[in-house]
Amino acid sequence: MLSIKKGSFLEIEYIGRVKETNKIFDLTDEDLAKKENIYNPKASYGPIIVCIGNHDIVTGLEDFLIGKKPGKYKVELKPEQTFGKKEPKLIKIISTSKFNKQEIKPFPGLQVNIDGLIGMVRVVSGGRTIVDFNHPLAGKNIIYEIKVNKIIEKDEEKLKGFTKLHLNTEASLENNIAKIKKEIPKDIQKDFSKKLKELIPSIKKVEYGLDSKDNSKKTTKKLKSKK
Repeated sequence: MLSIKKGSFLEIEYIGRVKETNKIFDLTDEDLAKKENIYNPKASYGPIIVCIGNHDIVTGLEDFLIGKKPGKYKVELKPEQTFGKKEPKLIKIISTSKFNKQEIKPFPGLQVNIDGLIGMVRVVSGGRTIVDFNHPLAGKNIIYEIKVNKIIEKDEEKLKGFTKLHLNTEASLENNIAKIKKEIPKDIQKDFSKKLKELIPSIKKVEYGLDSKDNSKKTTKKLKSKK
């Protein structure tokens, strides 16, 4: 049986918990999400395909899996292996008037976007608002229960899983051409194509928007048939 290494594509299922509270913050099991009252109807559940070394999962979990074989594992990770330590410099005091000018009434727990940075309002006192720009799980010890179902060997399966994870769309592989169903912005196309070719060397070309092209062909055929 193959062992996991950097560059391996894996089909995995997992549960992520905060050690101190045992609270689940991420999982792939839909039934458990409903049982724990954390089900999100907009989220996708079920096994996912990730590439080790691409940071599809936290670095500490990637490092833990290298050298392992498919199976079930449980691991405790320190903050520096997951979402980082709590950085005091990322806790900012911002004038409440800045929020008021944008017709925002800050309150503890409110998530805000300031100059492109996502933060959480911690305290509102008088004319000052304290916003924490650390990751919500920064400084926490994390426990992962992970099941590696298999190591993916077929390139088309790698492509389909990777595209589903990153673009939430379908893909196929024909004659070394990756065909992505959804049209995406040109700048994202460039980066995604480069990454695909890097991780799956058999891919020589990437095409996008096949779904819209197929619909266009169908419309053209309908118009011609009316003549």
